[in-house]
Amino acid sequence: MVTIAEVARHAGVAPSTVSYVLTGKRSISADTKSRVRESIRSLGYQPHVHTRGLGITRTNVIGLVLPLRAGTYVPAVMRFVTAAVTTARRYDMDLLLMTADDGLPALRRAANSALVDGFLVLDVEKEDARLPLLRQLSIPSVLIGRPAAARGLTCVDLDFEAAGAKCVEHLADLGHRSIGFLGAPSAVYRRTTGFAHRAMTGFSAAAMRRGVAATALSVEEDHDSVLRATEVLVRAHPSMTALVVHNEAALGGITACLRAAGRHVPGDIAVVAICPDELAERMSPPLTSVRLPAEELGRHAVELLVAKLDGRQPPPLVLLPPKLSRRASTPDPVDHAPAAVRQ
Repeated sequence: MVTIAEVARHAGVAPSTVSYVLTGKRSISADTKSRVRESIRSLGYQPHVHTRGLGITRTNVIGLVLPLRAGTYVPAVMRFVTAAVTTARRYDMDLLLMTADDGLPALRRAANSALVDGFLVLDVEKEDARLPLLRQLSIPSVLIGRPAAARGLTCVDLDFEAAGAKCVEHLADLGHRSIGFLGAPSAVYRRTTGFAHRAMTGFSAAAMRRGVAATALSVEEDHDSVLRATEVLVRAHPSMTALVVHNEAALGGITACLRAAGRHVPGDIAVVAICPDELAERMSPPLTSVRLPAEELGRHAVELLVAKLDGRQPPPLVLLPPKLSRRASTPDPVDHAPAAVRQ
């Protein structure tokens, strides 16, 4: 059976353009329409009917809702986007990226205009204002993230609480008894973004269970902020021998900032990051990390949405377990006292 993707390749356009020509939902130039229709005739493509029970032609377009708000680290979220795009193409579907920070109106406009078959929703807050509308819409959605109340929703996420705890468990098993935590920018915590709060909660709870002294700070993305935060931690907690970093933008300069504060990695202080493996491996020294599985999350999200579009009932929550990879930044300790204390 000929697919929209094959028609699009034949006509030299995107799959979404073929859908727009078929549905008339968007203005397309006469030349492009002519090419698409000629490809449809040449290939013998037969448009199929959407299975939502409304008799509406399926657009084969997914709305990817990604508001670019304060504290959003674009290189990180683009990993999710890339994975979603790659997976969607396997299903002959295209993505419409929705980056406007107007939340509910943007969702309503996209749903009412029938431009998309469903939504993937990122930057999910614990008490997200978009959730009531998502539950009411006639088209399905999947959240990449987990709100506090997920009833009636489909979500996929890393178990960030377990990720924060796993960092502490690893360091405590190595004998560390004073651990710092550098988290996301303050704006991310103020809007109660789920992944940031859950990781910090998991970190704090595990530190309490293991009898470890723990201090957590949010940190902005610029170098000066990272430097100030590390200096604050070192001055306030001179016996601190380990640091967990859950902020990709801060990782690039974390070793230099600790060195400026009088701590060398890994001799004086061990570092664990929550980030993609490839980023941790590029650091000097390579950082022990709990892997952020952006590719798996993006893939799972599309697969869950396609299942809903096909009339199936996927699990309401797919929670990926954290995986820690040990590297040079957490060696077997010889002496846990940092340089300033040993002297």
